[in-house]
Amino acid sequence: MGKGKKIEMKLKEKYIKLNSQNRLHGLNIPVIGLTGGIATGKSTVAKFLKNMGLPILDADELVKQIYSQDETKDFIKQNYPKSLRQGNIHFPTLREIFFNDPKAKEEIERFIYQRLPQAFLDALTHLGNPDFIIYDVPLLFEKKLTSLVDLIVVVYAPRNIQCARLMKRDGVLDDMAKNILNHQQDIEDKKSKADFIIDNSMSESELGEEIEKFLKKVLH
Repeated sequence: MGKGKKIEMKLKEKYIKLNSQNRLHGLNIPVIGLTGGIATGKSTVAKFLKNMGLPILDADELVKQIYSQDETKDFIKQNYPKSLRQGNIHFPTLREIFFNDPKAKEEIERFIYQRLPQAFLDALTHLGNPDFIIYDVPLLFEKKLTSLVDLIVVVYAPRNIQCARLMKRDGVLDDMAKNILNHQQDIEDKKSKADFIIDNSMSESELGEEIEKFLKKVLH
């Protein structure tokens, strides 16, 4: 299972729990929900899996595509004009509003998530005809999507590591990092509800071993 080699494998039957009537967006192929918490290293795991040729859709990338659309910029301009600079969304400003104004958070999320299903289905067409799909979605639990996927996989790192990584990665202070974490379901709670856990609190090589172990267990 080396880097760059396409894996011609399927999800084992025992992990296919849903049908198209009750699966995310009515898909007729199994969906593995890959999630975690901010700064647990979920994106690192997703990149590893993508490099192995596994079919992945990234919710964050879909959201970025929606933010880049003119109708989204118009929405931000009308409702949060301070977040628009030279015609483009200034995300640090928008993030401050988002995490400090519950009403703004609700309005922005509603606008984005109303457009996410179509963005998902459009992106799926570019993956060919996979036997299953891995949906990399940070808010799998928060958006109550867990019942719509066949398998829940949580990339785990304890909260203190999350906080440290977030401060280093985004250059935010401790209070802001904790505020961001407080807007997500606690990682320990997610861990307790996962079908599988990929531990990313150790070294990169150990993370690779965790991923390999997971793949061997669920694919054939």
